[in-house]
Amino acid sequence: MRFCNIDFNITNRKELFEKAGNRTKCIITVNAQIIVYANENPRLMKFISKNYATMDGEVPLKVAKIASPNFRNVIKLSGSDIVYDFCDYAKKNNLKIFFLGGKESSVKKAIVNVRKKYAISADGFSPDFEEYPFSDNFTKSCQERIKKFSPDILFVGLGAKKQEFFMEDNQSFFNECGIKYAIGSGGTVDFVAGNIKRAPSWISKIGLEGVYRFFQEISVERARRIIVSFRFFKYIR
Repeated sequence: MRFCNIDFNITNRKELFEKAGNRTKCIITVNAQIIVYANENPRLMKFISKNYATMDGEVPLKVAKIASPNFRNVIKLSGSDIVYDFCDYAKKNNLKIFFLGGKESSVKKAIVNVRKKYAISADGFSPDFEEYPFSDNFTKSCQERIKKFSPDILFVGLGAKKQEFFMEDNQSFFNECGIKYAIGSGGTVDFVAGNIKRAPSWISKIGLEGVYRFFQEISVERARRIIVSFRFFKYIR
């Protein structure tokens, strides 16, 4: 199903876990910000179209349902929602989870929390901040930590565009490591760690989660993300 020039091919939770043959299933949680970036960056758009996309964002989903009856049964599947679905899936199938990206304190707390709640094997790594394209040292350090733990499920939280490009650059590596699922997850690790509170359901339903988080982490960058997100309206088809 297409909306804002993007094909959304994961519409419910069951489809998250369908296999992608013998290769790593790369999942992009597409919110309003990603919609804008993809329409402005052909490489990102191509990567999304070749892999698997969920609808992440209450406002884009509401607009999509108005614009097309095909979206009537589509549900919102954000990184901060499906992380728990994958933890539960890991518990039932004896799989291992790895968190890549985010603050070191958040990664450590997230690992402790999912181990305690789900009794699963989990690990993570917080690389030093870099802009894309990443240096060879950055990529090597991430690959070494991932390979050492050998996860089945990988959450990549390096920020919009950067995490998707990292996934694309490392798809062959993921396949070689036997990673079954790689999910672009943004700041999900902060929620799992409990460092950032999820917005109340009524705020989520009216599409103001980004604004709610802004007031927890006031910064120019967060304000910029909100402004960018509003530009998705220009790509409605």
